[in-house]
Amino acid sequence: MQKDDLVFLGHMLDTARKALDKIQGKSRSDYDADENLRLALAHLIQIIGEAARRVSPEWHTAHPEIPWSEIIGMRHKVVHDYLNVDEDIVWEVVTSDLSRLVAALERIVPPDDVDA
Repeated sequence: MQKDDLVFLGHMLDTARKALDKIQGKSRSDYDADENLRLALAHLIQIIGEAARRVSPEWHTAHPEIPWSEIIGMRHKVVHDYLNVDEDIVWEVVTSDLSRLVAALERIVPPDDVDA
């Protein structure tokens, strides 16, 4: 593992928690009606994917429980195909997938390496 891996993993965890905090008490209709929320969540997903992309291949291999390619692929979709980002997928990622990601990262990231 490279020294920076824990920095990027901590950043992923912190950013995923921020996204989850932003949807507390929000419904899908709240999300649809709030452009700032939609933009914020897309940006946070982008950050998570960029941090995941920077984690070493050795760490990816050692932790197959993290869906690395899906996370990085979502980042690419948001950044490079921003005109065709599917809001249903963004909502699903934040409301379903991020809580599982947080749980997985909490098992492997020492508490001191999170910016929370």
